[in-house]
Amino acid sequence: MRKLTYILLILLTVLTVTYGLSVNVRIKDIAKFRGARDNQLFGVGLVVGLNGTGDSGTLNSTLISNMLKNFGVNVDPNLLKTRNAALVMVVADIPPYYKPGMRLDVQVASINDAKSLRNGILLQTPLYGADGNVYAVAQGPISVGGEDVKDSANLQKRFPVVGYIPNGALIEREIPMNVLDSNSVTLLLNRPDFTTAARTALAINQKFGVTLAKAIDASSIKVNVPSAFSDDVIAFLALLEEIEVPVDTPAQVVINERTGTVVFGGDVKIADFVLSYGNFVVVIQNGKINDQQATIGNLITALKSLGAKPQDIIAIIQELHKAGVIFAQLRIM
Repeated sequence: MRKLTYILLILLTVLTVTYGLSVNVRIKDIAKFRGARDNQLFGVGLVVGLNGTGDSGTLNSTLISNMLKNFGVNVDPNLLKTRNAALVMVVADIPPYYKPGMRLDVQVASINDAKSLRNGILLQTPLYGADGNVYAVAQGPISVGGEDVKDSANLQKRFPVVGYIPNGALIEREIPMNVLDSNSVTLLLNRPDFTTAARTALAINQKFGVTLAKAIDASSIKVNVPSAFSDDVIAFLALLEEIEVPVDTPAQVVINERTGTVVFGGDVKIADFVLSYGNFVVVIQNGKINDQQATIGNLITALKSLGAKPQDIIAIIQELHKAGVIFAQLRIM
């Protein structure tokens, strides 16, 4: 018993000391409840009102002819040769607990050889779930966004065959959700991590003053609903969401070679090394660089002060990672 007490004291001490190096965030910002999830919807629709930038061929004519039959109008498809319409794929995500009558944003993308969906209008399109049922219906004017890039390089290039309709879908059927399982709920971390899972369970138990939560693995924390909230589970879930947890930030470096950017998270440390790269000579000795701690951030600052370009910095970081002197994960985009 005394040995178990010592182990618990050591664990609490480690967690408490590490807290000072982390950022406190609400549980609702780092986790979700199992059973409450988004669902993907999709459908095939027809965009009309295009100024000669729609699909070529006779496929559109057949679709329009079939659509007109629903209104009691019989038209020979061969007489409907138009490039003012385009066949599109319509997709949307429906969040948990959305009810009939609420609206969703939808995205529209050309399937055939349309040149542009600009100023087009999507006709009523049923959106299906993975089970084959219709959960929403989309319709409305399409926005393609962006600008036509000609003389200015600062404008975002327009992709005219992909569009967006804000609040363009009306929900027709609710997707059932259930987060309660045998008088308990399970939190799922957005980024699985053993340290954050343990801290989350500890924070919940400290908040309520009783052992309710237990980390099952790196991504899930099981929480028992106390008897005081047996008739008001929603209030208990709301309290859980507002509890702040010190989140552990893993040491990693993300490099995007196309844009020349370097993003690093956590306290990324570097071992001693001597590097010669072109006209640059970098020396880290006794864990210091320019009398500061040897970290990625301080290294980049030093390299920039020497006139290094983003491509130089990226190349140097990659070589240091190969040499094993950077204590972090390296991700190249």
